[in-house]
Amino acid sequence: MTITIRDVLNILIEPVEPVEPVEPLQPLESLHNRADTLKFGTPDTAVKGIVVTFMATIHVIEQAISLGANLIITHEGTFYSHHDVFERSLDQDTIYQAKKRLIEESGMAIYRCHDDIHKYRPDGITEGLVDILGWQAYVTEQLDAATLISLPETMTGVQIVEHVKKQLSISYLRTAGNLSLALNRIGLLAGYRGGGSLSIPLFEQNQLDLIIYGEGPEWETPEYVRDAAYLGKQKSLIVLGHAESEQPGMKLLAERLDHRLPGIPVYFIPVEPIFQIT
Repeated sequence: MTITIRDVLNILIEPVEPVEPVEPLQPLESLHNRADTLKFGTPDTAVKGIVVTFMATIHVIEQAISLGANLIITHEGTFYSHHDVFERSLDQDTIYQAKKRLIEESGMAIYRCHDDIHKYRPDGITEGLVDILGWQAYVTEQLDAATLISLPETMTGVQIVEHVKKQLSISYLRTAGNLSLALNRIGLLAGYRGGGSLSIPLFEQNQLDLIIYGEGPEWETPEYVRDAAYLGKQKSLIVLGHAESEQPGMKLLAERLDHRLPGIPVYFIPVEPIFQIT
């Protein structure tokens, strides 16, 4: 039985209510309406293999080609902006040209899977993060943009940091607040959800000791935590990094697609941390 790209995309949007129609390649003028689009390729192409990744980097595209895959499902935009509208100004850029040429010459299809997976209940990206941390049994509430965790045994921030580093296989984290304190109530926010308007109210409204998020403005939530620590309040922060917080969700998606499409090779290709400590 032939599986087309359209079939795969329908599986991706299946958990979203109401189900929205699969959208093929669109002109740039309409991209602001929907992040999740088929950036390259056509919906009725037969799928030979699928690569799922956080970011369709040139290295990931090359690996997908070597694996014989012809569909990449990426969480973030291929050309360095949320809706790839930056693409217009990159027309003469040599990096952009090389990447676009590689995609077109290989015949690779690329689908952006961003908004829909965040609409899963629970959020598909955050669910992957909860799973890899081993905290599934400790979830107390699923909010639209955050998952609340209550650990059964109170741990210090230092212990939680070491656990997170080990489970995510990352060498460093950024933290704020007093990590020597015992922490129990945690808010987990994957991706770019660290802005003050979202994160700060969670502390008081849900009596949180700790927030763990992917990324956010440094002058908002971190500065709130700085003042809280100065006043002796039990409020701390762990910043994972955007990719580090969202890759587990894409890995979980790859596992689910592999289960749904037993005749199609499905690969998860992680990206290495973008920043290095120097």
